[in-house]
Amino acid sequence: GLGEQRRGPAPQRDVLTYPLCWQYAILLNKFSQSSELENTLGVKGYHPAFQRPLPYLPALLKCYIRRTPGRFPAQKHQPGKLKEYYLLNASSLLPVLALEVKDGEDVLDLCAAPGGKSIAILQCAYPGQFHCNEYDDLRSRWLKQTIESFIPYPLINLITFSKLDGRQIGNLKPELYDKVLVDAPCSNDRSWLFSSNIQQATLRLMQRKELPSLQFQLLRSAIKALHPGGSLVYSTCTLSRAENSDVINLILNSCSNVMPVDISEMARAVSQEFTFLGGTQQHELLVLPEKGRAWGPMYVAKLKKM
Repeated sequence: GLGEQRRGPAPQRDVLTYPLCWQYAILLNKFSQSSELENTLGVKGYHPAFQRPLPYLPALLKCYIRRTPGRFPAQKHQPGKLKEYYLLNASSLLPVLALEVKDGEDVLDLCAAPGGKSIAILQCAYPGQFHCNEYDDLRSRWLKQTIESFIPYPLINLITFSKLDGRQIGNLKPELYDKVLVDAPCSNDRSWLFSSNIQQATLRLMQRKELPSLQFQLLRSAIKALHPGGSLVYSTCTLSRAENSDVINLILNSCSNVMPVDISEMARAVSQEFTFLGGTQQHELLVLPEKGRAWGPMYVAKLKKM
């Protein structure tokens, strides 16, 4: 089995809804490196989240975590100055590690806002083309700003930003990419849990029923956008089986040109830091938040186009 496992999806609700016990990982920005920052993190009890026996771990991808909660200060935007680190949920790097981006590959991040995974991909490799798409107008502006505060010129010129409907990209850009990340909208986005007003909350509950269908369409579109031999990673931050395994099974049953890819070796290599749901298939994993390891929820599945 993979490290410590729990059978049922019953993580402590309090971990999800009590911001003081949320933990933040610190993803270092290789483009504005500071040895001083690494020393400070060491002194404050942080350690690298990911270590060597991982199947794919680029030397320059550095992410620090510690067991105790407590917030490392977020960095203010300073015009003309790149940020040194990005705060994120450590489990959101698992889809990036599963994607295994290599230098020169053409990559599509289909639902890219707020940008943490895009930034992480660029810590891993120098894509040939990197296409960041975000349909929502406000989130799209936020995405662009975030990436511009981490990625220097001329590298930023490799990045194409678009605001296309992700369901259409496969038709607009058929067989164009080596790797596609589908970090799908899901019912447990933390921004949803803490929605600002009751109308918004009600609307979201109504939309929840539509999500599996949207996720399925985004995946189908991503598969069209891949060239044969290319692979995709699907991720969500929900525990909902309807939005996770069910969607992936539906894709595997209805698209004869995709195959599941085993990611259990990656899961094994990080089982010290993450708690996974037991009984999942080899091409998927589900991170369960626990006290002291409040990462997730994060579902990750990997598929390859034949």
